[in-house]
Amino acid sequence: MNKKRSKNSTQKTLVELFPNDELRKKVVDRLYNGDPILGKDSIFSDMLQSIVNAALQGEIDAHLQDSDSKSNNRKNGYNKKTARSSAGPLSIKTPRDREGTFQPQLLQKWDREIDSGIDEHILSLYACGNSIEDIKRQLSELYGLEISSGTISAVTDKVWDEITEWQRRPLAACYTIVYLDAIHYKVRHDGKVISKAVYTCYGITANGQRDLLSLHLSEAEGSRHWGLIIEDLKRRGVEEVLFFCIDGLKGFKEVIEEIYPQGIVQRCIVHKIRNSTKLVSHKHRKKLCGDLRKIYTAANIEQAKIELENFSAKWDGLYPEVSKKWRTDWEDLMQIMNYSDNLRRMIYTTNPVEALHRIMRKNTKAKGAWSNDKGLLKQLYLSLDRNKKSWQKKAFNWIPIQRELIDHFGERYANYI
Repeated sequence: MNKKRSKNSTQKTLVELFPNDELRKKVVDRLYNGDPILGKDSIFSDMLQSIVNAALQGEIDAHLQDSDSKSNNRKNGYNKKTARSSAGPLSIKTPRDREGTFQPQLLQKWDREIDSGIDEHILSLYACGNSIEDIKRQLSELYGLEISSGTISAVTDKVWDEITEWQRRPLAACYTIVYLDAIHYKVRHDGKVISKAVYTCYGITANGQRDLLSLHLSEAEGSRHWGLIIEDLKRRGVEEVLFFCIDGLKGFKEVIEEIYPQGIVQRCIVHKIRNSTKLVSHKHRKKLCGDLRKIYTAANIEQAKIELENFSAKWDGLYPEVSKKWRTDWEDLMQIMNYSDNLRRMIYTTNPVEALHRIMRKNTKAKGAWSNDKGLLKQLYLSLDRNKKSWQKKAFNWIPIQRELIDHFGERYANYI
């Protein structure tokens, strides 16, 4: 069958779908010309525009039929406007009536958007780390939509109330583990670009469900500000925390113990390895780290002490500072020795919250600096909200861990499950 016969056959098939001869011919002609189906001046844009205008005509016809029989109300021309849609811009002719009583339902008088999908597109693009100008350009290229920077900002600002509500929401009464760590970003402030810390609280509930408790922004990471954040957890209903996993920030442990005196503070061993091996030669690093591993994977605290002595005898001649740093923080590093391998793997490092930070970095790595704090928090919140499946899943192998927690903590834990 040649192209002309195919085109005629297609026209016949579309008669029932598009009774309007002119529209049907236009659609078929454009299809066979290879015109774009979606986007600015696309085939579907033409179709949707005709459908919307036809629907508005149907609405005013129904309105006039329902009018009082004594009324002389009738059609009185059109108001023209351009409406946004995910199919591209639409030229809309909204009918008027003489008495001014007609109120269109499909696209009301002051509406400029035919569907709600555009806002979601904007938020998704923003969550992926795109700037407002990036979003503006992409919407123009993809859909032929010319949307102002102010409109895009207004759409992203709608999420701010959601963030505020999320930051204040009540939390679970008990968290088995809370990981505390900060990530740093560049933000413009008073004409300068400064580094600010995003404080992240990430926890595991009594039933093993992972949860992001809060994100807070401050100019620099410090134990005093961490204290304020931990107090906020208390105000929001967190009665009990069994373990806190933290880095080596000065004064951090003391601040936690003031608010949750029964909480066990575990110093992150991965952080400790990084900090204590900074000056180790590359050729020795692998073997030295292997000997450190023997310490924190020992069967018990006595065996760990023996492994530390062995490490000291082997490496103090070259790197005496390494064993010295481990001895200084020995108590905080060795809290894990009281528990099984299953629980040790969960509490020996802050890696779970660092995995959360990797999601944040992935979606923001192209940004040099944010114009303000609010823009940064909006983008981080949206990126995490759209990646919940990767960080909100239940903790692995939770049933045996739960039995161990009951054995160690009794009613202090059991009352919350």
